[in-house]
Amino acid sequence: MEIVISNKALNWYKDDVGLKKGDKVKFYPQIYGKSPVQESYAIGFSIDNDPIDMVVKTEIEGLMFYIDRTDLWFFNGHNLHVDYNGEKDELEFSYTQA
Repeated sequence: MEIVISNKALNWYKDDVGLKKGDKVKFYPQIYGKSPVQESYAIGFSIDNDPIDMVVKTEIEGLMFYIDRTDLWFFNGHNLHVDYNGEKDELEFSYTQA
């Protein structure tokens, strides 16, 4: 499994969220949403600079994007792709089979 962050999404995280070198972004499942990989769950993210058990991670320009082992079930064997849609002014998450 891998996490793929587009340049547009990376810039959004730096500009809109204010991430700086050394920060860590955790992706996790949240109930009451929808995704193509889990019914009734969506993906969320938080700034978590104290990870417990990073099982999947991607580092770009000094920023770490990761998933904890306890949240791996959500992805159901899929890679996570994060992009930014400028027209909607929001992140878009998509999944491909790993």
